Amino acid sequence: MTIPRNKLFTGDLNERALEPQPRGPVGLYDTTLRDGEQTVGVVLAPQDKLEIARLLDELGVGRIEAGFPRVSPQDAEAVRLIAEAGLQAEVWGFARAVRADVDALLELGVRATVIESPVSDLKLRAYGVEHDEMLRRIDAAVSHAVDNGVTVAYFGVDGTRADPAFLRRAYSTAADAGAAEAVVVDTLGIATPEGAAYLVAQVGEWTGVPLHWHGHNDFGLATAAAVAAVQAGASWVHGTIGGMGERAGNANIAEVALALDALYGIGTNLRLDRVRHVTARVQELSGFSLEPWKPLVGDTLFRRESGAVASQFHDPPSIEPYAADLVGADRELVLGKKSGIDSIRIKAEELGLELDEVAQRELLSRVKARGTELRRLLTDDEFRELAGQA
Repeated sequence: MTIPRNKLFTGDLNERALEPQPRGPVGLYDTTLRDGEQTVGVVLAPQDKLEIARLLDELGVGRIEAGFPRVSPQDAEAVRLIAEAGLQAEVWGFARAVRADVDALLELGVRATVIESPVSDLKLRAYGVEHDEMLRRIDAAVSHAVDNGVTVAYFGVDGTRADPAFLRRAYSTAADAGAAEAVVVDTLGIATPEGAAYLVAQVGEWTGVPLHWHGHNDFGLATAAAVAAVQAGASWVHGTIGGMGERAGNANIAEVALALDALYGIGTNLRLDRVRHVTARVQELSGFSLEPWKPLVGDTLFRRESGAVASQFHDPPSIEPYAADLVGADRELVLGKKSGIDSIRIKAEELGLELDEVAQRELLSRVKARGTELRRLLTDDEFRELAGQA
């Protein structure tokens, strides 16, 4: 879906700064079930993964990475369930540049996969593999997959830290072996937006195939790098629900979609009004939690405590960059230490309490004192109780 522009309150600065620019649309490739499950301590059962895959399908995700079947029998079962679920989204697998990994996907009926191999000297040294041997493995695995009717996107692990000359050889080898697409990979999240754009453009020149961007968030730049990669020509962006993943996590797929559409006018087909529901369910199943101020899905995103902001509560565009219902959220005014007189007036009206101006000001003092004492927000019942004190 494309965001209705009347739900956005972003002004025209970005249009003035950015025009002209590409308009997309851009595909979303979700890797919650593989890279997201690599979050420390998270274990998703096959039925959990099937449920999440169906939720992702309902969100409008174009491609769902079902997993890496050779990790465990449970992972293989999850891939089988998802491949047989009849989803509208394309179901993709994950494989190393190893023939047996490809065969495992073939046995499960998966006909599209990323095939990964390390490409940086740091990674190759850690694995004890020479350049020429890795190129041989890439060629063999990609050729085997393509010969068996599998669509391959080659995935160069740690590409943003690789020697450019070898990186070119790796991607060219994969393309020559039949890889139909290529994934530019920022494994440790070190790429600036400018670096992401530069590398995407380079790989595009080398391969001439459609490109993906896969980035992590170690420096807090995952969303920005993904957007830059799209502007440089990437047609698919990888990400996870809530940005879950190893270390600082992956790009948050919903944040990327919101930024691309709302700020750049590049559509993604994601149903933003369903993202909060899906995120909450993934949190339940995985046991992880998010900051309450998290963009798009945070609990406090549309809650207002500040008295200065409460005075503008009647006019959402004055205090919010996009409408609450755009992302399936409710607007709410809450009470605590930072409340103002308008907070008291609005909450009293909401609860049907009749208070004159003097009573409102006395109540404000009690609310601020109680919020300070409790070091939290007040409930509506606590507000009623304070309002009843003469």
